[in-house]
Amino acid sequence: MTQEAVHTTPLPSTGWSFRSVMYDPKFRGIFFQVLTIVVLVGVVWWIAHNTAQNLARSNTASGFGFLRGRAGFEIGQSLISYSSDSTYGRAIIVGLLNTILVAVAGIITATIIGFVVGIGRLSHNWLIAKLCTVYVEVFRNIPPLLVIFFWYQGVLAVLPQPRESLHLPLNMFLNNRGLAFPKPLFDTGMWFVGAALLVGIVASVVTARWAHKRQEATGKQFHTIWVSIALVVGLPALAFLVSGMPLTFDVPIAGKFNLTGGSVVGPEFMSLFLALSFYTAAFIAEIVRAGIRGVAKGQSEAAGALGLHPSSTTRLIVVPQALRIIIPPLTSQYLNLTKNSSLAIAIGFSDLVAVGGTILNQTGQAIEVVLIWAIVYLTLSILTSIFMNWFNAKMALVER
Repeated sequence: MTQEAVHTTPLPSTGWSFRSVMYDPKFRGIFFQVLTIVVLVGVVWWIAHNTAQNLARSNTASGFGFLRGRAGFEIGQSLISYSSDSTYGRAIIVGLLNTILVAVAGIITATIIGFVVGIGRLSHNWLIAKLCTVYVEVFRNIPPLLVIFFWYQGVLAVLPQPRESLHLPLNMFLNNRGLAFPKPLFDTGMWFVGAALLVGIVASVVTARWAHKRQEATGKQFHTIWVSIALVVGLPALAFLVSGMPLTFDVPIAGKFNLTGGSVVGPEFMSLFLALSFYTAAFIAEIVRAGIRGVAKGQSEAAGALGLHPSSTTRLIVVPQALRIIIPPLTSQYLNLTKNSSLAIAIGFSDLVAVGGTILNQTGQAIEVVLIWAIVYLTLSILTSIFMNWFNAKMALVER
C-alpha cells in the first residue's frame, strides 16, 4: 500500500518583514513625507545658521529697525508725499505704490489691446487679420527689456525739448521729459461728488443684477446701459453742480525754457507702462484667439440662423463662452506683467526693486530688503490669483 504525499498550501505568515513594510503604500507615503520635512528643516536650519555666522563675522546688524532711518535720496515720481528727509520705510511704500500703479494700469491696457488684437486676428478682413498677426509675432519674439528700451530710447527720447513741446488737447503737453497735464485741485465739497459716484456704481450693479434675474425669469430684456450711464455719470455730475463745482485745475504753462504748473508723468513710467502693456497684450491676444476657437462653430451658425448680426454674435454668444477658456491662462499673464515691472530699474523708474536697491546699497541690509521684495511680490501674486479664481468661478457654467 503506497502512501501518497499530501501537499498543503502554507498559511500566510502573521508576522512582518522589512520588505512587506516598504511595499505598504500607506507606510511609504508617511515615510517619504516625514523624510521630506526633515530634509527641508535641515536645509532651512543650515541656511539660517550660515547666514547668522556671516552677519556676525561682518558685524552687520540684522532686523528691520533700519526702516526708521532717514532715506537721504529723492524719488522722481511719488503718489504720496515724500522727500529726502523721509524714512526708508516710507520710501519702500512709495516704490510699492509705483509698482502697483504700473501693474494695474498695464493689466487694464494690455487686456483691452489683447482682446481687440485677438478678435482682429479672426477677422474676415484680410488687412486687419494680417496686421494683428504681425503685431503678435513681433512683440511675442522680442524680450520685454528690449521693448522697454525701444519706448524709452527710440520713441520718448526723440521727442522735442520742453520749450518745443507738442501741444495736445485739454491743455496737455508732450516732450522728452514726459506728459504734462492739468493737475486737479479738490475743494472740501468734493467728498459729496465721490459719495455720489460710489452710490451710482452700487446702484448700477444692483440694477444689472435685477435685469439679469428678470430676463432669466420672464425672457424680457432690460437694457441697463443708459441707466448705468445716468447713475455713474449723471448722479456725480448733479452732485458736482449742487456742491458748487468744488474742482479747479492747475494748468501747465509753456515758458521760454520749460513748463510750469500742472503734473508731469515722466518718460520712465510712460516707457515702462507702454512696453509692458504692448508686450503682454501680444500673449493675451493669442489666449483670446485660442479661447474663441475653442467655442463650437455651431454656436455661431445657430446665432446666424436666428438672424443675429456677427458683432452681436461675437459679443453675446462667443466671447462669454470663450471667457471660460480664456480666464485661467489670462491669470498667468497678469502675474507675469506684475513681476516684469521689476525691469523698471533698467530705465531708472522708482519701483519697489529700484528703491529697495538704493536702500540696500546705503544700509547693507541685503537679507531684509530681499525678504521685503519676496513678500511683496508673493502677496501681489496671491491676491491676483485669488481675484481671478473668484472671477473664474463666477463665469463657470452652473448646473441646473
